[in-house]
Amino acid sequence: MKNKSLVSIDDYSKEDYLKIIDLAEEFEKNPVSDILKGKVISTLFFEPSTRTRLSFESAVNKLGGRIIGFTDAASSSVKKGESLKDTILTVANYSDLIVMRHPIEGSARYASEVSGVPVVNAGDGANQHPTQTLLDLYSIKKTQGTLENLNIFLVGDLKYGRTVHSLLMAMSMFNPTFNFISPKTLRIPDEYKIYLDSKGIKYYEHDDFTDYISEGDIMYMTRVQRERFADPIEYEKVKNSYILKNHMLEGTKDNLRILHPLPRVNEIDDEVDDNEKAYYFTQALNGVFTRQAIITSILGLK
Repeated sequence: MKNKSLVSIDDYSKEDYLKIIDLAEEFEKNPVSDILKGKVISTLFFEPSTRTRLSFESAVNKLGGRIIGFTDAASSSVKKGESLKDTILTVANYSDLIVMRHPIEGSARYASEVSGVPVVNAGDGANQHPTQTLLDLYSIKKTQGTLENLNIFLVGDLKYGRTVHSLLMAMSMFNPTFNFISPKTLRIPDEYKIYLDSKGIKYYEHDDFTDYISEGDIMYMTRVQRERFADPIEYEKVKNSYILKNHMLEGTKDNLRILHPLPRVNEIDDEVDDNEKAYYFTQALNGVFTRQAIITSILGLK
């Protein structure tokens, strides 16, 4: 993994996933050190972010590194018309590693090809979000004790949800069963079904989850993403398709945990937050440890 960009979740092998998980566990036990002293990490966020950006910054700060970059493209030379290539070439001169979020699919791959330092994809459009997937894997392993043979429910925006796409690809290495719950207009793209078919992974599609939730080990909720819709009327039609309420968790398995990449809008009722099966805020905390593991692995420090 040393000096290797992380653009897509399939840039890493199953063995790499497990190494990151083990290393994240180490960092959870001891998240503060000076291992990144003298290192400069650039965070280039062309799209808004709370958890991803702040957890990366927290990860670096806790390990003694320095952060430079921008949180809004409008505050950079992009507003003056600078190309992505020129931005990356310039910032690479100042950095040991670049973390980038961008609205255009494929932008992270392009950045990694022109950059002189490794690039970590913090989300490129509706394509991929590999660091979220690695923290999701860590969260699943912590709550289930294993990644193997789990029944996973993916709920909400499965068409544009980059976290879903990355998680599906990664978990396919651990023989899961997937249940896809979405409105017809937001179903999982055919390319991912073809991918699962090629791996021999079982999956089912449903319009609702209430009749099946008792079978789940992991319920991965996602919001319907308004920013991915060109037509606001279409968004209004599907935005409240699924709302998880506390009473729906009655009779579910003891090990069931509710995950969400956040932010949520109203797809998980606030009353669920106090349920012992709600794990999404701890999941967000796990992002710090996982991103510490990713950064130090890429820089060859761990």
